[in-house]
Amino acid sequence: MQVIITPSKRMKDDITYLEPKSCPVFLKDTEILLKQLKKLSISKIKQLLKCSDKIAFEAYTNYQKIDLKKNTVPAILSYEGIQYDNLAAHIFTIEDYEFTNKYIRILSGFYGVLRPFDGVVPYRLELNNKLSFGKYRNLYEFWGNKIYLELIKDDKEILDLGAKQYTRILRKYLNDDVKYVKCYFMEKVNDEYKEIGVYVKQARGEMVRYIVKNRITTFESVKKFSGLGYRFCLEKSDSQNYIFVREKRKST
Repeated sequence: MQVIITPSKRMKDDITYLEPKSCPVFLKDTEILLKQLKKLSISKIKQLLKCSDKIAFEAYTNYQKIDLKKNTVPAILSYEGIQYDNLAAHIFTIEDYEFTNKYIRILSGFYGVLRPFDGVVPYRLELNNKLSFGKYRNLYEFWGNKIYLELIKDDKEILDLGAKQYTRILRKYLNDDVKYVKCYFMEKVNDEYKEIGVYVKQARGEMVRYIVKNRITTFESVKKFSGLGYRFCLEKSDSQNYIFVREKRKST
């Protein structure tokens, strides 16, 4: 069972306690994207990333100086944010890292698919950023089915803990040979169930940690997750969608 997670916008480049063990599978494709990004002006980058002037300038500067093969850090330790705070990979044991490297995969608009110990550099590019060039109108067309085929080449079971924009590039190519499950984390507020962004990110990180620490490799065991007060809801779930819910105080 491959467990899919997605990246965060903020990244670290100063990990010194663990070295990368591998190069990203699609590094040549990343080089193609980087070549295109280097051509963009600051104003075009601002439009692409839908960001502030400050972030656009930082991204422009970063694109110009990126060397994909130097000063890399392990992907699982490079991302910062709520999901990765709850995952807390920096305090994993060696055995945890070995399990993680086998079963966890990070999807990326820039790198395609990352194993946890692939060496990466800080970048800004999400899968739904509308980078167009040549015959490609966007990154979904650029990556096509490459990401999907890489994921299922050795394991035809996917547990999707990713954001919607990344789920899209998997669901498009699913067939009956692949067992796919998407997880949702919902709050009960005033008798309604809904996903709330910050809590979803916390839950995704917590579930990855649960999977790693308990060496979970089956969908049935995923249902036993109870971190942060969530419980699997049989009534709302089906074979492709696992719904986890928790009670929340009524708003006033």
